Amino acid sequence: MICMVAGGGVAPVSRGRASTAPGAAEDLELPFLKPEEIAAYPADGADLRPVTARKRLRETMQLQGLDGPGQTAGHFWAVACVSLEISQRCNLDCSLCYLSDHSEATHDLPLGELRRRIDRIVETYGPGTVVQVSGGEPTLRRRDELVAIVRDLSARGLVPALFTNGIRATRDLLSELKDAGLRDVAFHVDMTQHRTGYASERALNDLRRAYIERAKGLGLRIMFNTTIFAGNYEDVPDLAGFFIDQADSVALASFQIQAETGRGLLRGHAGAITQDGLMRRLEAGAGTPLSFNVPEIGHPDCNRYTGLLVVNGRREALFDDGRLWRQMFRAFRRFPLRAQQPVRNLMRVAMTFVLAPVSLLRFAAHAVKRIWRLRAHLIRVRGRVEKISFHIHNFMDETRLDRDRCAACIFKVATAEGAISMCVHNAKRDSYILQPVPRMIGGRRRLWDPMTGQLVAEGQGRKPEAPAIPRKRLKGRLRKRPDPAGVNAEGNPAQDPAAVR
Repeated sequence: MICMVAGGGVAPVSRGRASTAPGAAEDLELPFLKPEEIAAYPADGADLRPVTARKRLRETMQLQGLDGPGQTAGHFWAVACVSLEISQRCNLDCSLCYLSDHSEATHDLPLGELRRRIDRIVETYGPGTVVQVSGGEPTLRRRDELVAIVRDLSARGLVPALFTNGIRATRDLLSELKDAGLRDVAFHVDMTQHRTGYASERALNDLRRAYIERAKGLGLRIMFNTTIFAGNYEDVPDLAGFFIDQADSVALASFQIQAETGRGLLRGHAGAITQDGLMRRLEAGAGTPLSFNVPEIGHPDCNRYTGLLVVNGRREALFDDGRLWRQMFRAFRRFPLRAQQPVRNLMRVAMTFVLAPVSLLRFAAHAVKRIWRLRAHLIRVRGRVEKISFHIHNFMDETRLDRDRCAACIFKVATAEGAISMCVHNAKRDSYILQPVPRMIGGRRRLWDPMTGQLVAEGQGRKPEAPAIPRKRLKGRLRKRPDPAGVNAEGNPAQDPAAVR
């Protein structure tokens, strides 16, 4: 059975137990959500607040046996990040893409609706929450609107991060966004994008360097996203080496394993790409063992994380003593450190020391020994230490959504109904992007139609259905089919979005 918990989440289930429902004795509970369960899966409720959101996530971790001393989910934050999709359009046609067949036909959400969703993020998860300004490709949004969105996020105490393919992310734009409050920029570059003139991941490093130069010196934290598929799985050691060489500029490199979802041509990989295999390849590229999952970030089947220190060319795992680091994370659970709060962080360290002096003294002794061991390297580079993080994201196939992982989700998407698991959202994206959005105009309720971009009186709106898309704008599977099933001469996909799945 599925147990509803406060705020509208889905609690973990016991696997392999026979159902006690009448007439279902022969059915065993399966770990995957059924289609009707996906359709009804709720977003985080409007009554959820930061304290209860953290508590609910913490209880979920405990129920699943994942609340070890190094677990950060539910202790340091209520959600790792929320994606705010400001456009469904994109200027690339990737062979792996989480957008739907009909994304390209929708208009950009009104600023008023986006501000309402921003308010909901603050109310639910609190200030300090990382918000990914994404899409689609967010830089296709009108420039003044993109800047206004970033400014609104920053003004509400959130942490804006631009997720872009970089094509339109000029240095001038990034500089203006930085002035508006942008904190991070993540460039998505890999071979699934079929960029003209780049025949390999190694060739794409030239483009990555160009993007780094665009953002360098602006005060932005620079990150890169790479989709991992059969075509670049063996290139991971080289990619890791490249990012490590750029550790003076690149703060994080995220590797996202392909999933069978969205409109892309590539489908499942039949287990040929695994988290363990990816970790081994990252270690090969680093030339040293890496301590993954210290700290733990949510469900281990979804996220693996580690850090690497580079001192004068010497590479060492940041979390070199897993047991000691886990003790540190446990010690700081009551007074977690926050980014860009140096004074308050000193107070938090002091309060943590009062409560856990032994742990902090052990950690301090360990740090001193490490500095002494690296003293020659530190002297040569005048104490400059570079750090880079590696994050492995393992998203789920849209037809194989694991109940436990959905309940423990820490990466969500803002919708009109509230934030919801990214994997669940992708599995029923059309139900969100094709749905008319209620708006209050002059004290009267109206419906904004995402296919026309027009406002209509309530009661005159249409039911969500597949929009008309000109053939030249078709992407993914519909574009590649010589005679796309369900697409008429005007380029109109089938009425039922599922018909082209």
